[in-house]
Amino acid sequence: MAASRDLLEELIKRRDAIKAQLAEIGDMRPGTLVARFRKCGKSNCHCAKEGDPGHGPSWALTWKTDGKTNARIIPSGAVEPVKEQICEFRRYQELSRDLVRISEDLCDAKLELSKADAQATAKKGASKKGLIRKSPKNSSPS
Repeated sequence: MAASRDLLEELIKRRDAIKAQLAEIGDMRPGTLVARFRKCGKSNCHCAKEGDPGHGPSWALTWKTDGKTNARIIPSGAVEPVKEQICEFRRYQELSRDLVRISEDLCDAKLELSKADAQATAKKGASKKGLIRKSPKNSSPS
């Protein structure tokens, strides 16, 4: 039983550590940052040559909302902050998944501990049934 209580305490510490990390999450946004190159269509431009990647990169942030893909053009000066925000969102997702797993383990450990406590109480001689008074079979008012 001491091992169960030790496990419970360890899980609580891990859960609290994850909550503390979640509190430190900075600005975040979902999505993927994509470098895009395009060809302008002018025959005398360098982008018209075979093997030339084209003009760019121009940066686009893409993300899904309700199954629909959204895109937003990101100015080149904002690429680094957006990358950091995406990383922070992924960190948030990972911490959230960890928190759920730890919470499930914690709930299971508490359930097992309560079962063990109930069994230990029953072994000590505690009655499982409450006292119920029954009247005698042939008792009738006189």
